[in-house]
Amino acid sequence: MEPIDIVGKTKEDASLPKATMTKIIKEMLPPDVRVARDAQDLLIECCVEFINLISSESNEVCSREDKRTIAPEHVLKALEVLGFGQYIGEVYAAYEQHKLETMETVRGGKCTNRAEMTEEEALAEQQRMFAEARARMNGVANVGKQAEVDPSLEAKS
Repeated sequence: MEPIDIVGKTKEDASLPKATMTKIIKEMLPPDVRVARDAQDLLIECCVEFINLISSESNEVCSREDKRTIAPEHVLKALEVLGFGQYIGEVYAAYEQHKLETMETVRGGKCTNRAEMTEEEALAEQQRMFAEARARMNGVANVGKQAEVDPSLEAKS
């Protein structure tokens, strides 16, 4: 039987992607340094254990505050409690950078475009999409951008 960790999953289930971790390990070292497979596996296991430790302590911090969702501040507090306080500034900076990159990705996608539409533009876009779907269902290959607007919906705007 395989060893089971505190959340009831096998060690294999709670691992990190080996290829990604190997890439991270190699990026952190000078190009002329090689890492044995056993050492890579050990580093990956250390990372998994560290994540489990931080997650568990973050959950404890969250529970003490009578919260049900672990927030970034709970993770930062967990780092402090576990003796990793010297890393909080760097972790927080990485978190802020991640938030910025995530917002840029969302802004570059369709999500933001929809939010910036007026109600009339959204209705017209919806009608165009409905017309395209109807055309596909009826076997028509291509429907132009200027699809007919359903008169019953046009009266609502």
